[in-house]
Amino acid sequence: MSGDGRESEGDEEEVRGAHRIPGPRGAADDLDLESVPPPPLPPPGPAAPDETVPEQPAPPEPGRPAPEEATPGRAAPEPLMTSAPDLPHQVLKALLGAWALSACSAGETAAVEDHLTVCAPCADEALRLRDAVGLLHTDGSLDLDPTLRSRVMDGCLSRRPARIPVPEWAAPYDAETARIDALLRDIGDSEWHAPVRLQWFEEEREISRRTTVAGVIGHLMAVDGLLSAALGLDDPLGGEAPLDPTERTEAYWSATRPPPTRAVREPWRAQSHELIRTASFAGRNVAEASVSYGAFALPLQDALLERAFECWVHGGDIADAVDYPYQAPSAAHLHRMIDLAARMLPAAVAGRRRAGLAGPAKDLVAAGAPGRSVHLEIEGNGGGDWYIALDSPAAVGSPERVVAQVALDGVEFCRLVAGRISPVEAAAGQEGDREAIRDVLFATASLSRL
Repeated sequence: MSGDGRESEGDEEEVRGAHRIPGPRGAADDLDLESVPPPPLPPPGPAAPDETVPEQPAPPEPGRPAPEEATPGRAAPEPLMTSAPDLPHQVLKALLGAWALSACSAGETAAVEDHLTVCAPCADEALRLRDAVGLLHTDGSLDLDPTLRSRVMDGCLSRRPARIPVPEWAAPYDAETARIDALLRDIGDSEWHAPVRLQWFEEEREISRRTTVAGVIGHLMAVDGLLSAALGLDDPLGGEAPLDPTERTEAYWSATRPPPTRAVREPWRAQSHELIRTASFAGRNVAEASVSYGAFALPLQDALLERAFECWVHGGDIADAVDYPYQAPSAAHLHRMIDLAARMLPAAVAGRRRAGLAGPAKDLVAAGAPGRSVHLEIEGNGGGDWYIALDSPAAVGSPERVVAQVALDGVEFCRLVAGRISPVEAAAGQEGDREAIRDVLFATASLSRL
């Protein structure tokens, strides 16, 4: 206030640059009357017209050193904070996320940690936030467990069984189409045009063909059309399309100009879902329905298993092209795929024999006696023992006249069936008739195709 009783315009403003943080306030009964600062000095008398009265700095609080005087041309330094600021509960609660990330200042950190010792709800929330921060710094793989879907489905169905469950013989196809669809969902637009090399064996020669990721999905959709036609559904290639899988694929690729893009995923996905839905509603009555592949035919339950095998093999081809991890099917499904190939081997051996590519059949010892067989021992997941009949495609292999034994890993055997490795490098262990072993291994590779 000036000498004439009027208020000065700057009396209520803080001195520029002078910030003061109050210290902690003690309890009322702990107050030391001797340490109470003296009352402020009375206001000075009237000043001369051309003279400005300097403002008096506030006296220092008890136990706090006096602030350093500012020199002309230099802002006064802020005092060092020796204790946590007194912040309200809502502000401290809002700082918990930053505290968990170690993003608070030293004063805020001290204030939050002091608060956590007296506030149980905030302490619980702080623990949850710290645990969540730990999940952000994991060195583990972020890829989903390939068995996650089947385990979740098993858990759901154990609590509430589906009204129309997927038949057991269709489960491998359901699982493998879901796995390859998850792979396709994760890749980018450009990766649909990544080159993919497909290979298989014809007679004793390795054949290969180059296409793209989208071309592989178009190939799967074209061959799945054979199953659609057997179930009375629409064939994506039309009723005049050839039955041979290779010819169907070539016809589809020729008809799609320019080459297919990621747009092929939706029709393939819808087709696979419709196949599973139709097979589920039809039940056992349709399991033995014949599906023609041109040169041979399979029951629908075996045809769906064969398509599951193709999805796994071509899913691996796509994964290699886009550098994506891809694992083998579950042990139960892998065992069924191996069993299907083992059941097809006697006919494959007989076919190679008719073409002059396998050794001649041997005379039976007596009428009704079992013919020769090769003991196929599959190791690892999905493994087991199979006896492959050599002398007749209609005969059932028997351990009574085993002339040779071949040991293979389960995945390696499937790679041989798919034409991804040659018969020469396939067998891990061989014992017995060398010609019989060669006939079985090359017959296994002859099951492969585009």
